[in-house]
Amino acid sequence: MKLLAAGVVALGLALPVRAEVPEIYRRVASVHWVVKDLDRVKAGWGKLGFPSRDLGEMTVAGSFRGRRGASRFRVAQAWLAGANVVWIQPIEGESALREHLDRHGDGVFSVNYAAASRDALDAEVARLGGLGVPVLQRADVVTPGDRLTVVHMDTAANGKYVVGLLQGDAPRPPAEPPSPALPLKLSQYALVVRSLDAVSAYWERLGFPAMQITHDPLHDLRHRGQPGRFDQRLGWHRHGTVTWEWIEPLAGPTVYEEHLKEHGESLHHLAFDVPDIDAACAAWEALGVPIVQSGAWGQEGKPGSGRFAYAATDAFGGVTTEFLWSRR
Repeated sequence: MKLLAAGVVALGLALPVRAEVPEIYRRVASVHWVVKDLDRVKAGWGKLGFPSRDLGEMTVAGSFRGRRGASRFRVAQAWLAGANVVWIQPIEGESALREHLDRHGDGVFSVNYAAASRDALDAEVARLGGLGVPVLQRADVVTPGDRLTVVHMDTAANGKYVVGLLQGDAPRPPAEPPSPALPLKLSQYALVVRSLDAVSAYWERLGFPAMQITHDPLHDLRHRGQPGRFDQRLGWHRHGTVTWEWIEPLAGPTVYEEHLKEHGESLHHLAFDVPDIDAACAAWEALGVPIVQSGAWGQEGKPGSGRFAYAATDAFGGVTTEFLWSRR
């Protein structure tokens, strides 16, 4: 390999450079999660031990697909074991959030990243615009501290979620409970798509690394209380502090196909590492949140093996929760 590289250089050819994610995308600042019934969503997650802070009603002026206007929302914020969640219930007015709710139902609308300055924000908007990604929606929001500029880029059709770019004073999320009812650590944002290859190519065009695609065997499969026969390809983006998982269903029945039917290609679940997956499942089932799919990977009892289980939190907000446990 060294001789090959030396030969390429000697011929004056450039070696391919592995794409590195732009700096702004190395940490998720928040997610904008649109819902029909904010009270129901707050109550559901509150029952599981996640308090929220009601930010009241907000009237936001800005542009949507180039048209100026104002929209009114109810807003609340929560900290889900590492995920800074902003729940937004559209009340009136035309907006990208209302469009998402009408098209997909409850669920995560955008994943947001913080720009260090207004110049940095404008530079990233311009970079994406040069790659053919227009601004979907832009607004300046008055916050308790000052002002927050929010730019949503039009990436959902091909990238399956909206990129949000933030600059300014964003409200801080509520503090995590000092003694959470269940110890969780955010480990994945996961989306269901119909074609991993198409989505990977799109994000690669925008400057992200190509996905690592895997198709490893699973065992001990269960789906809604019955033996499972599901299969899927998985794509991985391992940039930043949290892994991105992309799921392409191959066989079912499976919760992934159910999500595609109800919500379309979009964020399916948030995954959390747990120290005891049986205890986690039992605790949430006792609170009325059933486990709807589960399974395992690797050789049982060996390092690197593990288990997963999906809890039906989509009943209040459209997003499922996954528990992950692995043997070290």
